[in-house]
Amino acid sequence: MKLPEPQGKPFTALISGIETGQIKIPQFQREFVWDLRKCASLMDSIIKGYPIGTLIFWRTKERLRSIKNIGGCELPEPDEGDFVEFVLDGQQRLTALFASLKALDVKRVTGKVDRFADMYVDLEAEESEQVVTTDISGRDGSSVIRISDLLYGGLSLLAGYPKEYHSKLEQYQTRINSYTYSTIEIKEAPID
Repeated sequence: MKLPEPQGKPFTALISGIETGQIKIPQFQREFVWDLRKCASLMDSIIKGYPIGTLIFWRTKERLRSIKNIGGCELPEPDEGDFVEFVLDGQQRLTALFASLKALDVKRVTGKVDRFADMYVDLEAEESEQVVTTDISGRDGSSVIRISDLLYGGLSLLAGYPKEYHSKLEQYQTRINSYTYSTIEIKEAPID
């Protein structure tokens, strides 16, 4: 068997894989435990272009009886006979990423609900500071933007921000959209 090699997976392929149900979390993975602050730090690293570690997937046509949906979001089942990529390492990062970008409400086993829509980019922060934050108390709404709005808000929403922030908005949006995730895909291997 050939050893798996790291490869890059672009943002669009990763998000599309989750949304179409091609990427799944097996039941044996622990629950999602990262808090919003830790998720904000992950998004901060992505916006700054820092590496976030390698995600490991098991690519197979096998179907596991028990799987979890990412972020508790109901995701479709891939067509019978299609490959599925089960997350073996990186579930916390992948769930944090997907929940942040899609502004999901994630219900914890304790019953508490974390609102990932409450994750913002601070347009006044310097690159050496924390750019992504969950605390905007006392802040002017024109100097922060929800991550989901930055990506999916459209031109008219972004144009409504003060002109001095336009280059940052464009730069941060481009960095998230062009980020390449380090992945390893294990193929043709039985689950055990």
